[in-house]
Amino acid sequence: MGFDNLKLEKGMYRQEGMSFTQVLESLDPSENYRGTALEGTDAFQRQLKRFGIRAKGAGSSPVEKFFRTMDSAVLFPEYIARTVRQGMEENDILPAITATTTIIDAMDYRSIYSIATDEDKELKDVAEGETIPETEVKSKEHLVKLTKRGRMLVASYEALRFQKLDLFGVMLRQIGAHIQKQQLADAVKVLKDGDGNENPAAVLTVGTSPISGEKGTLAYDQMVEFWGQFDPYTMNTILCSTGTMTKMLKIPELQNPMTGLNFQGTGKLSTPLGAQLHRTSAVEEGTIIGLDNRYALEQIRAGDVLVEYDKLIDRQLERAAITAIAGFGKICTDAAKVLVV
Repeated sequence: MGFDNLKLEKGMYRQEGMSFTQVLESLDPSENYRGTALEGTDAFQRQLKRFGIRAKGAGSSPVEKFFRTMDSAVLFPEYIARTVRQGMEENDILPAITATTTIIDAMDYRSIYSIATDEDKELKDVAEGETIPETEVKSKEHLVKLTKRGRMLVASYEALRFQKLDLFGVMLRQIGAHIQKQQLADAVKVLKDGDGNENPAAVLTVGTSPISGEKGTLAYDQMVEFWGQFDPYTMNTILCSTGTMTKMLKIPELQNPMTGLNFQGTGKLSTPLGAQLHRTSAVEEGTIIGLDNRYALEQIRAGDVLVEYDKLIDRQLERAAITAIAGFGKICTDAAKVLVV
């Protein structure tokens, strides 16, 4: 069966354990198009081509083109979900602060964790016949909380039908950016306060041992001392607000030519300690969160971006919800710490 004669229906969104695109792929495998002009496209993109729907560019189609036939209307919720997901991925720093992502088909999740003692962190020789040191991995006592974040699409079909998909896509990507911002705030809260399993990050304060200096000021010495608290982990990622980042960028050691060249060439800021620096309003002023992004945080997602496909297929755009369900769990508690300036 070719892509140009598939029967599309609402029920393709309701198949348990499969997304709409996965259902399409099962009916129209991409591997069948190797060596053809359609190589590199997925099943959904081939359906757009089938109905002559162009989603991007100056010559993009109007929204109403999705609704020329009942089959093409079934594609509209997936188009919205994909475009919202694109907005979530643009400038998304969650991949830079999460060690792993777990996808589940439920609202409850119990993760695992490991708390290493000072003795566990030592590398000891194991003599013949002696017991090998243990690292205990436990199941968390409390479930990780998953939160639904989303936005409501409020528009009439009449208002959108003649709008080009390129412009409409900008609005959808903005919705995705809003959802991503909310999820980042959830991640920051878990890094600081823990995930409900008595695992908040250690809080260190400038001017209070082991951090030197005077409270309210920030110098390179304090950054080095903060970095030194992470052994055996490595502080390779820093989260802070715009105001706090401004203070950090005024530190002379951050004003060397190589840091400037790296920022101009890649758009990424790094500290002399090798940590990637990320700015976010989710961190309050005067606070720096340092972490080892290989061990600190787990992201849990319950499925993908969800849209009210029934409403969208039936042109009932008024107050159609677009949501994403996710939560965050601490993996290694000591892999994230907070510095209060």
